[in-house]
Amino acid sequence: MSNSDAGNPAPVVNFDKLVQRLDDAIAALDESRAFAKPGKLPRLFDTVRRVLLQPEGCLALQERSEWLERSGVFLGTDWADPAILLPSLTTYSLQSPHADTVIIEALSELRLLAVARGDYQHESFSAEQAHHYLTQVLAINLNLLFGESGEAEREQGKLALVSRAVVQHIATQIGYEHVIDQLIEEIWRILQQRPIQVSSVRQMITQIALCRIDPDVDLGGAGQGAERLISSLYGPTQACREDPGISVYQERLQSMDAVALQSEATGFARSMHDTGLVSPYHATFVRHILERQDALLTEALGLSSTGRDCLLCYKDLVHELINEGVYPETAQGLYGLALMLERGILYQPPLAPALWRQAKLSICTQARERIQLAYGYQPQPKAWLLQGVLNMLGQPLGVGQGNNPTCQSARALSMWAYNDPDYLLQMVAWAARDNEIIMHFEGVPVSSSSSQGGVASEVTLDLDPVSLVVVPHLDRIYAEMGRLCMDRQGDPHQWVNPEFHGWSAGRGFRINVDVATGDLEELETFLRHFYASYHPYYNGNQPLIHPQPAGVAITDSAARFIGWHAITILRVTLDPEDVMRVYFFNPNNDSGQNWGDDVVVSTSRKGERFGEASLPFEQFASRLYIFHFDPLERGEPADVGEEELARVISRIHRSWGRDRLPAEALQAEPPQEG
Repeated sequence: MSNSDAGNPAPVVNFDKLVQRLDDAIAALDESRAFAKPGKLPRLFDTVRRVLLQPEGCLALQERSEWLERSGVFLGTDWADPAILLPSLTTYSLQSPHADTVIIEALSELRLLAVARGDYQHESFSAEQAHHYLTQVLAINLNLLFGESGEAEREQGKLALVSRAVVQHIATQIGYEHVIDQLIEEIWRILQQRPIQVSSVRQMITQIALCRIDPDVDLGGAGQGAERLISSLYGPTQACREDPGISVYQERLQSMDAVALQSEATGFARSMHDTGLVSPYHATFVRHILERQDALLTEALGLSSTGRDCLLCYKDLVHELINEGVYPETAQGLYGLALMLERGILYQPPLAPALWRQAKLSICTQARERIQLAYGYQPQPKAWLLQGVLNMLGQPLGVGQGNNPTCQSARALSMWAYNDPDYLLQMVAWAARDNEIIMHFEGVPVSSSSSQGGVASEVTLDLDPVSLVVVPHLDRIYAEMGRLCMDRQGDPHQWVNPEFHGWSAGRGFRINVDVATGDLEELETFLRHFYASYHPYYNGNQPLIHPQPAGVAITDSAARFIGWHAITILRVTLDPEDVMRVYFFNPNNDSGQNWGDDVVVSTSRKGERFGEASLPFEQFASRLYIFHFDPLERGEPADVGEEELARVISRIHRSWGRDRLPAEALQAEPPQEG
C-alpha cells in the first residue's frame, strides 16, 4: 500500500551536463594555486547548489568528496579539520540564510558520509568516528528528515531544499535504525498536535516498518515503541493485522458476520483516535458498511453521544460525503469527519447546504491541475478537496503553511474553520470552482485574479488540499490589501487584519515597534494594554470570545531574531499547575519550538487542546509585537507590578529587541565595568 505525498518536483535539467560542469569547477579549483583558490569557489558553490537540488545530486558529490577536499574546498575554514567539528552546530549551518555556509556544511557532511562508508580513507577521521558523528547529526536534525518547515527554513527559501536533501540522503545511507527511538519520539510529538497534513509522518512510519522487516538491519532493543504507529496505518484491526492488501481485505469483509464487523469498527475507531492517523483499510471498511450495515458507522468513527446525534440528524449528507470523498487514498478524511460531527457545527443552518454543494462541486482546470500535481490522479481531485474540507472543519487548529511565507492565509483558514465555517466553505467554492476570490477592503472590491502578486513568489505543493487551492488566492488578496495601505502612516496590519480575517477581529490595534526605524516603541504602554485586554486578572476575568490575530517576533534557540510571524490568540487561562498561560494557534507546521532564553513553546501536558501551543503569559508577552482588541471594551492600561513588567521587558531586550533599542535607551544604560 502506498501513501500519497505532496511536494515540489525538482526542475528538469540535463544532469550529466550539470555534473560535467561540477567536475570542471572542481578541476579549476584543484589546479589553481593557494592564493587563487578563493576566486574559484563562487563558481563551484553555485554548481554544487544546483547539483544538490537534483535527485542523484547528493550521491554525485559524495563520490567526489575526496577530490573536493584535496582540491582545497575546506582550506582555511572551520571545516578543514573534521576532528574538531561539533554535531550540535550543524543545525545553525544547515539552516543558515547564507548559501556559502549551507553548501560547505553540506559538502562536509557528504565527505564524512564517504568516510563512514569506507569510500574515503581520511587521514584524521576514522570510519567509526564519521559514523558516530553522522548519527548525532541525524538525531539533532530530525525536523529536516520530516520535511517540516519552520521560520528558519522559510527564511532560507530554496536553500532549505539543499539542507533537507543532504540530511535525508545521509539517513538513507547510514540507516534509520540508528535514530529510530528518537524518530518514534518525534513522530508522537508531532501527532499530539493533530496536524492535517501527515504525509511526512506516514513516510517516517513506513521507514520504521521497513527497518523492522529488513533482515540486514539489527535494531537491537531499539524501536520497541513503533508497533502502535505501524499498526495504525498497516494493520489496526484483527482482519488486516498482517497488511494483506485492499483487495484481500475486501474479500474478508464479504464473509464477516455482525460480531466480526463490530470488532473491526471498534478497532479502527480506537486506532484513529489514539494516533490521529487513518488506515486505508478503515476507508475500505466504512465504504463497505455504508452499503449493508450503516448502523456501525457510529462505532467506526468512534463518536460520542454528541457526534452520534449529529450523524443521525444529517445521515444522508454524511453518506454523501463518504461516497464522494472517502477512498483508501483519502482515508484521512474520516478523522476530520468524526471530529466535525463531534463539534456539532452541522446544526448551524448554512453548513449542511454548503457541504451538499461541496460534495457536487465542479472544479476548475487550474485547481484540478494543482491537486493532481500534488496528490496524483486517483481518486478524482474533487475527492481530495472534499477530504481536505472535512479535515479542516474537524481540525481547524491543524492547518499548516508548508514551506511558504503565507502564515496570514493559513491563519485565516484556521480562524474561519474554527469560528466561521460556512464562510470558509464559500471561499473554497469560489477558489475551486471560479478560480477567483473577491473580498472587500473598506468597501473596495479586491480580486485575487487581478492582484499584482502575493507575499509568496510561488506557493509550494506541500499543503493540505484546501490550502493548496485557496491559499494562492488569499495570499494575493492579502498583499493587495497591503498595497492599498502603502500611503498610510503606521503598520498596515492595523487595517488589513480586520478586513481580511472578518468582523470578529478587533479593530483596536497596538504595536511596540516603530515602523519607520524598527526600534522598540512605548514598550511599557504596549504591555500594560495587552495585560488589560487579555489577562483575566486585569480585564475583569473576561474570557476571550473570538480568536484574535496577533504577531510575534520569532527567535531561534539562541534567542536571535528570525522574523515576524502571524499567530492566533485562542484563550488565556490557568494551566493544571495554576500558571497563567496564553494558548495560541501557530500555522508553522510544528508549534513545539525553542525560542531561546528559556522560552520553550509547549504543545502538550500544559492543558493544551489538540493543535494548540502555549506559553506562560509573561513569556508570551516577551515575544509579542502586535495584537488586536475591541476598542469599545475597557482599555485602561493595567496596573501590572513593576517587577513583572521588568521581567518581560528584560526578556525582550535579551532576545529580539537587543538590536532595536532606541538611541535614548542606549544612552541611558550604565557603563559596563571593565
